[in-house]
Amino acid sequence: MIIIEVKIPKEIRAHRETIFFGLSARQFICAILAVGLAAGIYLGLGDVIGKEAASWLCLLLAAPVAAAGFFHYNGMTLEQFLWAFIKSELLCAGPRRFDSVNLHEELFSDVEGLQE
Repeated sequence: MIIIEVKIPKEIRAHRETIFFGLSARQFICAILAVGLAAGIYLGLGDVIGKEAASWLCLLLAAPVAAAGFFHYNGMTLEQFLWAFIKSELLCAGPRRFDSVNLHEELFSDVEGLQE
């Protein structure tokens, strides 16, 4: 008797499909872009600014690209998070005034005038 067991995650939305080395497509593409960026910077600027400075520049510029593939916050990717942050802190920032409206008073203000 052969038993085949298939693991199903408890939360189906938490499932992430992997394509290569256990990475999702987004993570893999960002990792390839980061490696390409680092190699380009090192090979292009290594002779101009020196090997050590070029290696530090590689780290500083390629790390955010690589991290973008792995970033998730409340189910948002980096682009969605940055857009939400810019919207909430810059575009829609400022004091918000709340004016309460008493609908009951507005609806029945005419009725009270008629009863008197």
